[in-house]
Amino acid sequence: MLYLLGSIIFTSYLTLSFKVLERFRIPLFQAIVFNYITCVITGSVVQGGFPLNAGSLDQPWFKWALVMGTAFIVLFNVIGFTTQKVGIAVTSVANKLSLVIPFVFSLYLYNEPATWVKILGIVIALLAVFFTCLPPKRNAALTQKKTSGNLLFLLPVILFLGSGLLDTLVKYVEQTYLNDGNSNAYLIASFGTAAAIGSIILMILIFSGKQTLDLRSIVAGIAIGIPNYFSIWCLVHVLKEYQGNSSVVIPINNMGIVLFSSVVAWLLFKERLSAINWMGIALSLVAIALIAFV
Repeated sequence: MLYLLGSIIFTSYLTLSFKVLERFRIPLFQAIVFNYITCVITGSVVQGGFPLNAGSLDQPWFKWALVMGTAFIVLFNVIGFTTQKVGIAVTSVANKLSLVIPFVFSLYLYNEPATWVKILGIVIALLAVFFTCLPPKRNAALTQKKTSGNLLFLLPVILFLGSGLLDTLVKYVEQTYLNDGNSNAYLIASFGTAAAIGSIILMILIFSGKQTLDLRSIVAGIAIGIPNYFSIWCLVHVLKEYQGNSSVVIPINNMGIVLFSSVVAWLLFKERLSAINWMGIALSLVAIALIAFV
C-alpha cells in the first residue's frame, strides 16, 4: 500500500510541477533533460553505486530499458507540447484515459480475472477522469477554436496510446525480466537512455543557437528528477507486490493521481472546480471501490 501511495503522490507532484514551470517560464525541454540526469544520479545513490557495467548490455532486460528510456523522453515532451498547443484539460484527459490500455492487456495477456463489477468500475473511471478534467465552457470553446482546421487533434491520440503502452511495458518487463537484484539497474538504464537522448538534442539546440541554457532549468530538473525516479520505482514495486492483479492496480494508481492532483491544485493553486469536476472526483472514489474492493 505504501508503494501505491508513493506512486500516486510522486506522479501527481510531476503533473503539478509542469504548472510551476509554465508560471515561471522555465524551458520545458531543458528541465526534462536535467530531470533525467538527476534520475540517474538518484538511482545510483539508492543503489549505493552505479549498477550498470559492460555485462548489462547482454542482459535480456537491457533492450527494453532502451525502449522505455526513449519512450520517457518522447512522452514527456509530448505532454508538454500538447499542453501548450491543445490545452491542459485535453492533455489530462488523454493521459489518464490511457488506463484502459494496460487494463485490457492485463486481462488478455496475463489471464487476470474480469468481472462485470470490475468492468463497470473501469467505465465509471473513464467518466470520472473526463468529468474531473473537463474545462469551463469558455476554455473548451477556445481549445476547439485553436485546434479546428489542423492536425493538432493527433497529439492527444499519441499521448493516449503512448501513456497506455508505457504502463503496459512497465508491467510486461516487471513480470518477465525483473527481480529485486536488477530492477534498479533497469530503471537507471531507462533513465540514462532518456538523459543521453535529451542531452544530445539539447547540445545541438544550444550550439546551433536555437536555445540558450537557462540555469533555472537545472534547479527545476533536480526538483522534478528525484520524485520522478521514485514514482517509477514505486510503480515497479507495487506491481511486484500485487503481481497477477495489475488490471486492478494500474487503474487505481491512475485514478488516485487524478483525484490527488485535482484536490492539491484546488488547495495550492486555487484552481476553481466546477460542480461537474467535483462529480468526477466523487465518481473516482466509486470507481476505486468497484475495481479494488468489490
